[in-house]
Amino acid sequence: MDYVLTTLSNLAKQTAFATLSWGNVLMILVAFVFLYLAIAKGFEPLLLVPISFGMLLVNMYPDIMHELGEGGHGGGLLRYFFTLDEWGIMPSLIFLGVGASTDFGPLIANPISFLMGAAAQLGIFLAYLGAILLGFNDKAAAAISIIGGADGPTSIFLAGKLGQTELMGPIAVAAYSYMSLVPIIQPPIMKLFTTDKERKIKMQQLRPVTKLEKILFPIIITVVVVLILPSTAPLVGMLMLGNLFRECGVTRQLAETATNALMYIVVILLGTSVGASTSAEAFLNWTTIKIVALGLIAFAFGTFGGVMLGKLLSKITGGKINPLIGSAGVSAVPMAARVSQKVGAEYDPTNFLLMHAMGPNVAGVIGTAVAAGVFMAIFGV
Repeated sequence: MDYVLTTLSNLAKQTAFATLSWGNVLMILVAFVFLYLAIAKGFEPLLLVPISFGMLLVNMYPDIMHELGEGGHGGGLLRYFFTLDEWGIMPSLIFLGVGASTDFGPLIANPISFLMGAAAQLGIFLAYLGAILLGFNDKAAAAISIIGGADGPTSIFLAGKLGQTELMGPIAVAAYSYMSLVPIIQPPIMKLFTTDKERKIKMQQLRPVTKLEKILFPIIITVVVVLILPSTAPLVGMLMLGNLFRECGVTRQLAETATNALMYIVVILLGTSVGASTSAEAFLNWTTIKIVALGLIAFAFGTFGGVMLGKLLSKITGGKINPLIGSAGVSAVPMAARVSQKVGAEYDPTNFLLMHAMGPNVAGVIGTAVAAGVFMAIFGV
């Protein structure tokens, strides 16, 4: 009988219930909320489903993120995936897939979109100053500020390069959460700072972009940006390589692989490992609350910056630019461009802004990578 009781006691101690804290329970509930938003509401399910499931796993079985032992052995399954995030491999591969799946034509046809993409980086630099004021060191502040670009891969990449791996989980979850919540966060800001007349502006059809232009664009951008900021090579280089696969006409198989199979594999590994970095011990603290708050402020000001420059350009061009497309200057591709289209269509169902908004959207991806490169240059990384 003693043997049976001892065996049952040992089994009970091996269950998750034996070590479950109130913090773990809270994070499990948060994971359920994220799953609901992803599955029932359709908020970026390809990101939120793996992130929330990783969050669920680590708060029931912490050893799934167990630190690597000597020689890189003995770690938990998701720790191996997370190491690839820290090394910058996963974010760079995400950029490869984004480049291969995105048409840069609207940006080439309307180069003024670069200005709106740059203006939408306003939130990044305001968040940097805010993080400094809240007591973060300069490198931590830089890593946190990139959330303002609504660019998860760049946030993870910069946090790893600046040695802020202890903050990578909260930063990544905040960045991806705001990317997913673009349809909720952006419209009120867009409507607040534009007039009814501005929202109804119809833009002229974009000029056709030649094949030669589409081939030369990623090559030229790579040369110019990497010569000025060599540290951007992993992100900008992979983004432009993916786009060159798409446009050159002789690497169809590579473009399809980068867009589909490779992209989905990387999203699974990156999403679950990022979610698994949100154990209750690591996530439920004042530092995380500050990061989430700063990220929201940064994202809001990024949207504001893009819209306000859009208003300025609208006045300069005599009403030829709809300011709503400026909000797409954040890096959430193509979600932010779709939101510009949706808000514009609310005021005029015949208004088609999607392709125009893709210009600032692509420019925002490049702009956020450049902003990360500037921080790495400042800190000598």
